[in-house]
Amino acid sequence: MQAKPKTIVVLGGGRNLYGIQRRITQLSLAICLLAGVAFASLPRAADSLRPKNILVLHSFTDRKALGDLALLRSTLRSQFAAPANFEVEYLESQRFDVGGYENSLSESLAYLYRGRKIDLIIAVVYPALRFAIDHRDRIFPGVPILFMSISPNRFEGRTLWPGVTGVTTNVDVTGTIELALHLHPDTESVAIVSGTSEFERFWLRLTNQELQRIGSKLKTTTLIGLPPDQLLKEIAELPTRTIVFFQTIPLESAQPLHGTYYILEAIARQFPTYCVLNYCFDHEAIGGSYSDSDIEEVMAGQLAARLLSGEKPDNIPVLHNSAAHANVDWRQLQRWNIPESSLPSNALVLFRQPTVWEQYQRYVPVGLAIIIVQGLLILGLLIQQRRKRKAEIRLRESEKRFRTMADVTPSLVWMSDKSGLVTYLNERRIDFTGRDSTDGNGDSWTAFVHPDDLQGVLRANQLALEQRKGFSKEYRLRRKDGVYRWMLDVAAPRINGDGTFAGFIGSASDVTDQKLAQEALETIGGRLIEAQEKERTRIARELHDDICQRLALLYMELTQAIQGADVVNDTANTQFAEIRRHCSEIAGDVQALSHELHSSKLEYLGIVAALASFCREFSKQHTIDIEFNHKEIPDNLASDISLCLFRVAQESLHNAVKYSGESCFSIDLRRIADQLQLEVRDAGVGFNLEQAKLNGGLGLVSMQERVHLMNGMFFVETKANHGTKIVVSVPWVGEPSETTNGRFRVKDT
Repeated sequence: MQAKPKTIVVLGGGRNLYGIQRRITQLSLAICLLAGVAFASLPRAADSLRPKNILVLHSFTDRKALGDLALLRSTLRSQFAAPANFEVEYLESQRFDVGGYENSLSESLAYLYRGRKIDLIIAVVYPALRFAIDHRDRIFPGVPILFMSISPNRFEGRTLWPGVTGVTTNVDVTGTIELALHLHPDTESVAIVSGTSEFERFWLRLTNQELQRIGSKLKTTTLIGLPPDQLLKEIAELPTRTIVFFQTIPLESAQPLHGTYYILEAIARQFPTYCVLNYCFDHEAIGGSYSDSDIEEVMAGQLAARLLSGEKPDNIPVLHNSAAHANVDWRQLQRWNIPESSLPSNALVLFRQPTVWEQYQRYVPVGLAIIIVQGLLILGLLIQQRRKRKAEIRLRESEKRFRTMADVTPSLVWMSDKSGLVTYLNERRIDFTGRDSTDGNGDSWTAFVHPDDLQGVLRANQLALEQRKGFSKEYRLRRKDGVYRWMLDVAAPRINGDGTFAGFIGSASDVTDQKLAQEALETIGGRLIEAQEKERTRIARELHDDICQRLALLYMELTQAIQGADVVNDTANTQFAEIRRHCSEIAGDVQALSHELHSSKLEYLGIVAALASFCREFSKQHTIDIEFNHKEIPDNLASDISLCLFRVAQESLHNAVKYSGESCFSIDLRRIADQLQLEVRDAGVGFNLEQAKLNGGLGLVSMQERVHLMNGMFFVETKANHGTKIVVSVPWVGEPSETTNGRFRVKDT
């Protein structure tokens, strides 16, 4: 039997395969490690953004003396990003000597804050720090403690507890005693009023030590823990030359008949009283030497931010608020006749009462001004009364003169009462219509007015009576020979001496000859306008083709002269450049004047392009805004109509800029059926149209003449302080053609 062949597979490189497996294992471990680190950092990041809880332990319960630590809070929030929540507990440490009180308080706080994470303890004054140290393992294990308002004397010969840092404050017992003795050099005895708590006994001991060192010859009386009545009795028996140092801490929960501040005030009324601790102000004590509590709060806020950021208290050194200076109550200085000059140079004087001048200096000028104004008003009234009497006398004399003058004047003078009935006609008026002096009185004057003009005259009179303003009107009046003559009647309101409306006085003049002359002038108006346009065109061409070219040549010669100068002189170059700039500006002004006198765009491109170009140049020249709208304007508009509309727009804008007081204007040009309408508006001060006609201004007359030559209509709507609108409508007859529409605003930049 033949043996079966065996197949053998040889796998080479076994060592390399093992290396690959090892690398994969190492990579997996590295990935797991990085993931673990990343997940572990998440709680820290979240914890850094979590609101922090801060518990403030106050040693005492007197909130007015302790303050609200506002500067500490603001400093912390400015230097620490996460929110900070403050809890405040008032320990009433004067009762720590009462059996079981401190333990009960500890149990209460432990129960109250169970399950809550406290991130920082702030202990204010030494009793609160000692309480936090003694009970933190039970209430707040592992929580850092920050203390403040504690004298460095408390830490003499003692090592600071672990997990504690803070700010010490200089309680300047020596400075307070020296201040008191300096302000009262004749002092013979000193009384110290103190409580029985450990805190009060500590400062009593230091005060006695300093008194023995500084004033060993002084008689010292110590009044400790006495009932209010007995204490006040002991105080009353003190010698006259005695100063008192008051060191009893108020107990808010105890409400006897005479509280701590009442006793302090009663003592301070009998003897100069000082306080080693800064809580006696505004209770009639003189003061003492104190450090700046604002600086201490800022320091404490900075330390709190560092602790909440994760720094260890043991790595943060204690800060010292060592500077102290005298703080005194100005009112008590006055009571005890202490001059301010005897105070130290750096003393802070509080509750200073302003002097009479300081209190009322802002009112004195006002009062004087009121008195002066009242005096001037009274003087003005007396002068006005005197003037009124003189005016009444002059008025009576004036009325006599008026009637004499009115009878001889060539005008037809009339007067009416406040209801519009005619009460007076002068001699010339009576002669004009007839010798009967009663004709025309009352309302009989209407019989002499032309029937076609009567309704317009009556409407004008009624409107004038309602508005009680002057007016003018034109109408035809029948002469005694039956011929109607055109009259221009101008009237003004009459005012009584008391300011009431009395009626109107008017004067009518015969303007028939002027009317006829005006009609005659209208026949030659067209030729005059035509000649004017030809002369405009000639002058414009002379300016454009001659003057402008010569100015341009002068500009180029100046440029070449500057460039070809051999010697570089900054002053000369500057003068040449200034001359060249003036030359360019003059050339631009001359060119603009040429375009205004004769617009070539009007001749070749039509009314729309010409007005648009004019608006741009005019806006730039006068620094104004012009809104130009046009709608359905035919391209084949006759040249005389285009010229008429262009000149009216040009003259209207000139007048508006000159008289309106505005800087924004609008021009509307549109076709309505067979009429072309031009409207120029402004929102300026307006003007009196009738007065403008009487003044004979050429602007309105020129525009009217041009429009009338085109058989068009010309309107002016204006009112004082309500702007002006000039409307021109001219007939258009032509074949249909392409029209243009557009709207743009021209604004000088």
